[in-house]
Amino acid sequence: MSSDLTAWRGRLAGLVPAAILEDAQAVARHHAAAVWSCLTEPGDGVAGALISEMGAVEALDVAVRDADTGNAAVDAGRRRWRTRWATVDDAFDRARRVRASLIVPGSAKWPAAVEDLGIHSPHALWTRGDAEALRRDGSALALVGARAATAYGEHVTAELATQLSHRGASIVSGGAYGIDGMAHRACLAAGGVTVAVLAGGVDRAYPAGHADLLGRIAGGPGVVVAEVPCGTAPTKWRFLQRNRLIAALGRATVVVEAGWRSGSLNTAGHAAALGRPLGAVPGPVTSAASAGCHRLLREYDARCITSADDAAELYGGAETSGSTSPDRTDDRTRVLDALSFRSPRTPEDVALRAGFAPEEARGLLAVLELEGRARRGPDGWRRSASPG
Repeated sequence: MSSDLTAWRGRLAGLVPAAILEDAQAVARHHAAAVWSCLTEPGDGVAGALISEMGAVEALDVAVRDADTGNAAVDAGRRRWRTRWATVDDAFDRARRVRASLIVPGSAKWPAAVEDLGIHSPHALWTRGDAEALRRDGSALALVGARAATAYGEHVTAELATQLSHRGASIVSGGAYGIDGMAHRACLAAGGVTVAVLAGGVDRAYPAGHADLLGRIAGGPGVVVAEVPCGTAPTKWRFLQRNRLIAALGRATVVVEAGWRSGSLNTAGHAAALGRPLGAVPGPVTSAASAGCHRLLREYDARCITSADDAAELYGGAETSGSTSPDRTDDRTRVLDALSFRSPRTPEDVALRAGFAPEEARGLLAVLELEGRARRGPDGWRRSASPG
């Protein structure tokens, strides 16, 4: 065991705080999590379930055993994972060369928001920059959209990112051309904090034309982050899986501009699946570049976003005014979050979604109606577009 610890410390040196290298259990945990990130594809549910049941260290012991476990899914996974054993040392070496850092579940800088992904949550995160930016989930907004952005889309993105940054929100996006890149640049220009989530390793600037932008983000106070290890190339699958991290790291997601089949709709789908508030910016009805946003508004109950105020309301960062109740309680917030702007819901449905007894939900709905934030119709309750 002591020889293993020496080898593990050697791999982790320069990637974790020195104090971790002095704690044998912390070394084992960080090393196992990092190795798992090397062996698996993002979102590997079999590995996630095994780690959830046994912990990263014991699960890795199972993965390296010669004898089958008797669990068909795990045994198939072991054959899959073993093909990447030879890549582990190279991943650690590459990370050291670019001065990347490693954070794992349970560590002080780990973003609790990604735990909402369950068994599909990342095993580890590799970062360049200020990893504290990942823990600003209470005021984080995912701002995403098409790579082939129009001047309209880039203008709206710059306005939203700038104004929200001035309010203290952090901007999460994917580092791509178009809307993503504008969101990052505007946030930096406003002196804000931005998070770029990559589909490949943090040692690979992708797209190459954003090498300078990603370097500026990594220079702080932002962060460039990936769940795949250094040396990993971005692929279509990894882009789709990357999108679930963008959605998880943001308290809400806004799609600024997207075509009918834009990859940004995948991010929106992950946000909806996680129960995160979803917004979309409308565009000209003649613009194919906004067809995806209109689809979200029409089919997925996305909130119409026309200003930074609208976006801030999604993640609870709206500035209060005289017409807004200053003593908004958690109970009312839970009921309000259970209501839809479009679809009427019965008090029983609201109670189920918010976790209250039906009679409690009815009382809270009545209060929200008096405040102008909910309205009752013949088919049920809806959320009001604005108070009053």
